Amino acid sequence: MNADSIMIRASGLSRRFGALTALDRLNLEIPRGEIFGLVGPDGAGKTTTVRLLCGLLDPTEGRVEVAGYDVARSPDAVKDRIGYMAQRFGLYVDLTVEENMLFYADLFGVIGADRDQLMARLLRMTRMDPFRARQAGKLSGGMKQKLALMCTLLHHPQVLFLDEPTNGVDPVSRRDFWAILYQLVKDGLTVFVTTAYLDEAERCNRVGLIDRGRLIRCDSPGALRTSLTEECYEVQAPDRRAARALLLAAEGVVSVEPSGNVLHLFLDPARTSPQRLGQIGPAEFRRIEPSLEDVFIALIRKEEAA
Repeated sequence: MNADSIMIRASGLSRRFGALTALDRLNLEIPRGEIFGLVGPDGAGKTTTVRLLCGLLDPTEGRVEVAGYDVARSPDAVKDRIGYMAQRFGLYVDLTVEENMLFYADLFGVIGADRDQLMARLLRMTRMDPFRARQAGKLSGGMKQKLALMCTLLHHPQVLFLDEPTNGVDPVSRRDFWAILYQLVKDGLTVFVTTAYLDEAERCNRVGLIDRGRLIRCDSPGALRTSLTEECYEVQAPDRRAARALLLAAEGVVSVEPSGNVLHLFLDPARTSPQRLGQIGPAEFRRIEPSLEDVFIALIRKEEAA
């Protein structure tokens, strides 16, 4: 990557809270115009990572650069160039959509024609113009997230940090939200988003898988799906619970997880095979391409075993 194009750089970034290591030696580079997704279970360190990158938390070790500025040495310069949208809805419920936007524009020092043109563009982009006079507290969950995003964008940030922005939002609103992000990236914005939704991770240019504070894999969604040397199988069995228990106890099995009416199995082909595992009882094995969720679970199980 061209050094001038790197918008987020973390080097040996760690954060400890007493005996708990929330983030462990993160190294990461994110170029301009990329949507980067950080994916992991609850408590994995996603929010801690975002807060460290934004300068809202001080690292125990390591350093962060955002938009060419050291976060610790030049916090004001960084704040002027980033937008941060937290998990919780942080706007004023008694104010209308337009009043919230005007308030945040004043906070950012955006006034006059520039403010009016940007507000009009954001309202059109998010299809929120018909609701500009509605109180924020009376908006749906998806509309609240759109309003929060618009307020975050009012000062033309170069980097946008979103912490689980669509958590609890309906599928249609989630799709609309991602359509907006794609448009922003076309305009040159860099987006760092945390999510627990693996289908959303598929929409990112690159994905980082984090577990217990450690970045365990980072690549494009397509590359991650084909990165494991283990083979993935769909297993049908009359008694899934019993079959899963037997498979988990078998040598060479990395992970076995329920998926609808079947099981998804990862196995080490150097140590076992469907033929050997078929001896556990009646079961049908079918080789499949793993989903990103399958890969993530298998990677976590390998980390736990190691």
